[in-house]
Amino acid sequence: QVQLVESGGGSVQAGASLRLSCAASGLTFNLYGMGWFRQAPGKEREFVAGISRDGGNTVFADSVRGRFTISRDNARNTVYLQMNSLKLEDTAVYYCATDRARPVIPGASLNEYKYWGQGTQVTVSS
Repeated sequence: QVQLVESGGGSVQAGASLRLSCAASGLTFNLYGMGWFRQAPGKEREFVAGISRDGGNTVFADSVRGRFTISRDNARNTVYLQMNSLKLEDTAVYYCATDRARPVIPGASLNEYKYWGQGTQVTVSS
């Protein structure tokens, strides 16, 4: 019933920007904090950014802070990841996920999240 669908990925050159979207359905969206994760080939899935369920608090991985922005539109059941100044190291499959409906800043641990999307590929080349 719960479905998260990422979109907006693609292949770009270093320095370019992309905006990822994650549309949620089958849940009361505004009860869930949301997170973005990514997984590069041969690597474990890593935390990118998180946003509280009301959008008032955000957190970023050190590797993307200052370049990426997370936001949400609860009226549209959508969370976004604006990615600027993309680097080769940003190449990965990007996933969105819900937390466990806690009114707190979402954490970076995988086990804090409940529902996951299928991912969207982001490829950055020089």
